[in-house]
Amino acid sequence: MLTKGLTTVGLLLVSNVFMTLAWYAHLKLQSAKLISSWPLYTVILFSWGIALFEYSFMVPANRIGFVGNGGPFTLVQLKIIQEVITLFVFTVFSLVAFQNQALGWNHLAAFACMVGAVFFVFIK
Repeated sequence: MLTKGLTTVGLLLVSNVFMTLAWYAHLKLQSAKLISSWPLYTVILFSWGIALFEYSFMVPANRIGFVGNGGPFTLVQLKIIQEVITLFVFTVFSLVAFQNQALGWNHLAAFACMVGAVFFVFIK
């Protein structure tokens, strides 16, 4: 069970890196003047291309981790884990790629609440 759990979390982490890039990398590329002349439909297709990799990791993560398939996590647990990973990956991405974005106490408090959600969803 531990192996399936760690595999699931690892796949969710990789998946969320791709999803964060699909959602937000075009903003960084636009601000760097690399794709500022691209029409919106091209940016959407670019993002969909990245999101394909996200699905290539997210779907197996959910299949491996779901208790109905012999994994250790319920559907709600999988979703809460995914949301916390998303928040973590987004925070790292925004601090690295958009260095003018500040991380305030309220952001840390919100992150603590999400970690609390993980705690509560695992209570039997």
